[in-house]
Amino acid sequence: MYHALLFFHVLAAFFLGAAVVMFSSFVLGGPRSRPRSLVGDVQWGGGGLGTLALGIWLALNRPEYDLWDGWIIAALVLWVLATGSGAQASRGVQPTADGSAVAIDRRTSFAHWMRVLYVVALLVVMVWKPGA
Repeated sequence: MYHALLFFHVLAAFFLGAAVVMFSSFVLGGPRSRPRSLVGDVQWGGGGLGTLALGIWLALNRPEYDLWDGWIIAALVLWVLATGSGAQASRGVQPTADGSAVAIDRRTSFAHWMRVLYVVALLVVMVWKPGA
């Protein structure tokens, strides 16, 4: 059971990473169309929900982990911050009718790069588990 949960938790994390890469291309001036934006949004939503639900399930499933461990609290806080900045960035990255590149305002760009920072920090916390 543990290995299956861990596999799907890591798979969900890859979805998050793929969404961050996709939105980075939009922020850097890549073409945006409705299907591309939809794929990015689905990856972000599914990856976010998967990492949260499966991560909590993993923490409850293992006797050596507790939900109140410092690294788990840090991961939850980073997840909330990434989700908040991701929502703000996603609102600012709207697809165009013809799929062409459009200028992104500074707030959207800042929110996106903060999301990238939070996701990288989340990855660091999950790999090295500081304080565990």
